[in-house]
Amino acid sequence: MSQFIVHLVEDEQNLVEIIKAYLEKEGWTVKTFTDGSKAQEAISEKPHLWILDIMLPGTDGYQLLKEIKEHGDTPVIFISARDQDLDRVLGLEMGSDDYLAKPFLPQELVIRAKKLLARIYGASQTETRKIELNDYSIDPVARTVYDKRSNDTEAVDLTTKEMDLILLLTGQIGKAFSRETIIEHVWGENYYGSERAVDDVVRRVRKKMPRIHLETLYGYGYRVLSS
Repeated sequence: MSQFIVHLVEDEQNLVEIIKAYLEKEGWTVKTFTDGSKAQEAISEKPHLWILDIMLPGTDGYQLLKEIKEHGDTPVIFISARDQDLDRVLGLEMGSDDYLAKPFLPQELVIRAKKLLARIYGASQTETRKIELNDYSIDPVARTVYDKRSNDTEAVDLTTKEMDLILLLTGQIGKAFSRETIIEHVWGENYYGSERAVDDVVRRVRKKMPRIHLETLYGYGYRVLSS
């Protein structure tokens, strides 16, 4: 997919026009908001990506991030000119997927957005086949997991990071992945938190998919076995 829909929330009109122009050069559809409250009304539209400034008139970026994640875990890039370290930590703790401090080059934002969108939605030709494992049907393209033993027709309710973890580990059954490698693939290179975040996601995946043979390699990381 290349025709992504991006919602950009930024109150500096000049910056909005610049960023919008760069994003549209990628062939993406960009909807802009200069007021947090107006953006809040569009959360249900579920674009492929949100780019949020933190300081906004009306509803601020933190509240928007909270509500976006409550509605499904759409990826979010935070941008801010305030206390960079504090904003980065708070944003990541609240679920943002990347952070960029002002001032920044618009092309850097495009590169980060492309990388995030590829990680969340992209799939190579070799990744398009469904993975059948322990009566789970894992679709890398649709990013869904169905439990064949369940009478429920709904997909297993996984967050973006839980899905990223499953796709990484089941993409190469039996391969051991270090926590560092998992963080690079699931959280991105700019993650500054603890590696314990990997353990937390693994614990949630095991609870939601109890038949997944997700093996712990103590002192190293994890791998998924075929049985």
